[in-house]
Amino acid sequence: MLTGKQHQLLSFLIEHQQVNGDISPSFDEMKEAIGLASKSGVHRLVSALEERGYIRKLANRARAIEVIRTPSGIPYHPSNVVSADFGGNSQSAVVELPLLGRIAAGTPIEALSDPSSYTAVPQNMVSGGEHFALEIVGDSMIEAGIYDGDTVIIHRTESANSGDIIVALIDDSEATLKTLRKEAGRIGLEPANPNYETRYFQSNQVRIQGRLTGLIRRY
Repeated sequence: MLTGKQHQLLSFLIEHQQVNGDISPSFDEMKEAIGLASKSGVHRLVSALEERGYIRKLANRARAIEVIRTPSGIPYHPSNVVSADFGGNSQSAVVELPLLGRIAAGTPIEALSDPSSYTAVPQNMVSGGEHFALEIVGDSMIEAGIYDGDTVIIHRTESANSGDIIVALIDDSEATLKTLRKEAGRIGLEPANPNYETRYFQSNQVRIQGRLTGLIRRY
């Protein structure tokens, strides 16, 4: 697994080469792109990526770094898409999303954390805006087709309409996935399972973190 900075540098190398062909960025450009104070830190990250088999430095060529595979381990194809097989024979464009841990579709659990890993999803699931992924724990949304162990794709936003399935942060300490119900002076978080009750909060107790846009299930 890559560290955050290693992932950031590898993603920058891929994006740079997609735009500029096989021309690699300079160490100064890499330093600025990932927010490091010195080029020595970039050298360490490049060496770490090479040791892990993500890139290859080409001999006898200045500024020559070849990307071999993406952060998820998918072989890299130097074009404007990354190819991967999602259960069929055709290849689809994919993007890497931060996986922000697990979220309850039941009793709320710990709030969202920094990304511990990344997951590849079809590009057509994340068109427009910033997205992240979460793993579902619990069964309170099963009648909406969301099951324990599913990975949900969330469009990061602070607003949503009544009836949207959202990630709600309660009292800045608990996060849950529920259907949003807006009522006068309060917010309802409604499950999709008759074994659970809708919970109500004052409007200032709930902050919307994102809206459900897609789901991935592994069998």
